[in-house]
Amino acid sequence: MSKPVLTTVAAACALALPALAQSRPVTVTTQLKNYGGDGAYLAMYLTDAKGTYVRTLWVAGGKAKYYKHLADWNRLSAADAKRLAGVTGASVGAGRSLKVTADLADALIDAGYEIRVDAAAEDMRDSPSEIRVPLTSQNAGKPQAGKQYIQSLTYQFQ
Repeated sequence: MSKPVLTTVAAACALALPALAQSRPVTVTTQLKNYGGDGAYLAMYLTDAKGTYVRTLWVAGGKAKYYKHLADWNRLSAADAKRLAGVTGASVGAGRSLKVTADLADALIDAGYEIRVDAAAEDMRDSPSEIRVPLTSQNAGKPQAGKQYIQSLTYQFQ
């Protein structure tokens, strides 16, 4: 390629990158059922269209020894040394809600990505992939039902 063509290609790429790197805050609200047990540990994470772990959005529950009960998240994220960096908090009581806000790249929306939540409560059955919600414009604002612990999960783009 000649220098003018390379310069033009480089300039076009530089102008396109900010558009590709755009992100927006997404707020995910998880309402738990009144399941009659202790506080639940929850792992909220993102997977791609192939089900491959992308990143952890939040982990509710502070004792790492119990993370093995969040089986799908624990298995999928095991190689991510930063999976817990700044994304942990207290467990969530029965009937309570958890609200998490994370910045997600616009390119992830309507591209096959899912928000997943694993759940577990002491002396109760573990619930890997308690809920799996496709990250789409169409699902935004629509409550999705969980299996055992989660009454509903709703996300909103801001």
